Amino acid sequence: MITGHGGNIYELAKKNGCLPDEIIDMSSNLNPMGPPPGLLTFLQQNISVIKALPDAGATFIIEKFEAAHSLEKGHVLAGHGTTEFIYSITKALQIKNALILGPTYSDYKDSCLQNKSHFDYLMAEDLNGFSHHPDQIADHVKNKDMVFICNPNNPTGTFIPAQSLHRICEAHPDTIFVIDESYLPFIPEDRDFSMIQTRLKNVIVLTSMSKIYSIPGLRTGFLKASPEIIHRCRKLQVPWNVNSLAQVAVDYILSHKQELEDFLRKTRQLIRIEQDHFISQFQGISALSCMPSKVPYILIRLNNELTAPMVCASLAKDNILIRDCSNFDGLTNKYIRVALKKRSVNQILADKLIQLVNKA
Repeated sequence: MITGHGGNIYELAKKNGCLPDEIIDMSSNLNPMGPPPGLLTFLQQNISVIKALPDAGATFIIEKFEAAHSLEKGHVLAGHGTTEFIYSITKALQIKNALILGPTYSDYKDSCLQNKSHFDYLMAEDLNGFSHHPDQIADHVKNKDMVFICNPNNPTGTFIPAQSLHRICEAHPDTIFVIDESYLPFIPEDRDFSMIQTRLKNVIVLTSMSKIYSIPGLRTGFLKASPEIIHRCRKLQVPWNVNSLAQVAVDYILSHKQELEDFLRKTRQLIRIEQDHFISQFQGISALSCMPSKVPYILIRLNNELTAPMVCASLAKDNILIRDCSNFDGLTNKYIRVALKKRSVNQILADKLIQLVNKA
């Protein structure tokens, strides 16, 4: 298991001798608005559900998800986060040779390693804004059993339009394409970029509830695919894989459509405003370069003698946790990733980054 993920507030709190709540966690890519209004109160009022076993197959929330996305029955599985599916699909589908669009989330690689599947990277470069051209992707798909595409990508924030992805997937029917849409709801044009409505049988779409609804501790996610793929993936699932509290949380979220739309609209507006303001703080500072992004995190390149470990260590002393991107394949120790919060917290980080580069 890789231990280089963000969000390890407990380790830093122990090191600094403080409570986890005192850590400013800007390493984990969550909605800066927190959970949807009313959700925490609802969970407190329904905490007694933990006294009984959950629905073994999470059937009810699968039906709610299918209805919310106008999907046919038999095309969806529920899991304890998309991580469950990332690790199980290489085994369930007996993948021998995979392609990963990088630099990206490490669990795709770890899934291949765990299943002893060969994999290659198709790395995007900083010179091109870390963007993958559709033609370039198509050129590397040949002889691959599976292709992992994080869209929008973590940590670069880049994304590929659904039309381009559809053409590539359609042209390679013998290759399974895993489209991880964990961060897609943060984008205003999310429906234009989503592959969840595709009827192509070689496409798997992963949807996370953790990021957009800021409930990572509940571990909830969905997989949408053809009935054939669903059948093979279900064989590897254990009973009660989605706990009772997570199931009632999903039910609550998907049952409040109007409130949810308002929540998403405010989320996207906040991200746009805070990104513009945060990035504007570094105008004229050549030591830092912020990559364009529509998601709640920004990849930053360090252009002077500072390194990611140096910056992270300095901020950690002030109880601020950001993501050192040194262990992302395809990146170096000159990259950090910050997950934006609300204005006051973002300003604290911006001020400290400016202080660091001025001292260097």
